[in-house]
Amino acid sequence: MSISRCVLNCSLLALTWLPVVASNALAADLPLVYSDDFESADTSRWAPADPEAWRLAEQDGNHVFNQFKQSDVKTPVRSPFNRCTLKDVIVSDFQLDVDVQSTARDYPHRSLCLFFNYQDPAHFYYVHLGQRTDDHANQIFIVNDEPRTKISTKTTPGTPWDDKWHHVRIKRNVENGLIEVFFDNMDEPVMTATDKTFTWGEVGIGSFDDTGNFDNVRLLGKRVERPQK
Repeated sequence: MSISRCVLNCSLLALTWLPVVASNALAADLPLVYSDDFESADTSRWAPADPEAWRLAEQDGNHVFNQFKQSDVKTPVRSPFNRCTLKDVIVSDFQLDVDVQSTARDYPHRSLCLFFNYQDPAHFYYVHLGQRTDDHANQIFIVNDEPRTKISTKTTPGTPWDDKWHHVRIKRNVENGLIEVFFDNMDEPVMTATDKTFTWGEVGIGSFDDTGNFDNVRLLGKRVERPQK
């Protein structure tokens, strides 16, 4: 890991454990479920929708998971193409932390996505971190057997993408339905939503139709079993 990335990640780790914010109280009760810095060069725990669109890459001596091209997949309804979920780790309440870097060209919908409560390609939530906000960008969405639907009750004018690394956190409480999304500042969510449709599922990384790098995945959560059909 490069010195600059180490400084960034150490600073972010310090922020992770700041004790003062009420919305972070949930994390104190959640055990570590999974972490991955991709230094083992083993991505077997991950399930890309299109394995040909993902690869390990080296950046200043540090390994990252690189989603480098558009995935060649068909989605059952209008939703992100470039999904990569963590295999067989089912959680209800959780806190997901990921370092992200956009590698797409600069344009109004430059974006990356994180997925959660993912049950199958037609049932999940995701956050779209888009450079300019509209009804289809920079929002929290639900995919429930129909094209993605915005459920955000709070967002921002847009995600300030550049070519640098940023830190994203998602917090989920299934009892009250709260979803909170943080970008760099771990004290104040940039997006919120309240929805109780999906109370379990996998988490994932990716984008709608852009490219990016992902590193330092850390999942705290309550593991549950996938319900029998």
